[in-house]
Amino acid sequence: MQGLIGKKVGMTSVFNDDGKNIPCTVIEAGPCVVTQIKTNEKDGYEVVQLGFDEKKEKQTSNPEKGHFKKANTTPKRKLVEFTGFGDEVKLGDTFDVELFNDDTWLDVRGISKGKGFQGVVKRHGFKGVGDKTHGQHNRERAPGSLGGSSDPSRVFKGMRMAGRLGGKQVMAISLRVMKIIP
Repeated sequence: MQGLIGKKVGMTSVFNDDGKNIPCTVIEAGPCVVTQIKTNEKDGYEVVQLGFDEKKEKQTSNPEKGHFKKANTTPKRKLVEFTGFGDEVKLGDTFDVELFNDDTWLDVRGISKGKGFQGVVKRHGFKGVGDKTHGQHNRERAPGSLGGSSDPSRVFKGMRMAGRLGGKQVMAISLRVMKIIP
């Protein structure tokens, strides 16, 4: 598995061969610098650590400065570990979008938009309780019963309730690269 670190720039759309308009996400990927190579002998597992996005020297701690100095590169904002780069990678190597080509299928990992504290209708897709009319009062977006009565006399773990929505790591699998602009 090879990979790059990037950030979302915006959205656009592309017409395919059939004339369908396909929404696309524009991602600025790379250049990523190899900041560390971890081996089985030293670290217990084999990965390549890549750094992306410049960071001011003033915002970098002294241990981080030493880490980047070993790789002979400027401080980076984001560090991510990847497997499957092989043995030919050296400290300080740079990877760019040339790693991929058009019509490649990728798995993309990122952080979803944080929506704050939300109720069960928005968070879990509940429909609410009962009728919308006939004397109904403030039950339209309520979760309903949370559990049994005196038999369990508790609410079971995993009960879907209101809470914080979004702001978590999500993964989109098998996305097609529509176009690469170096």
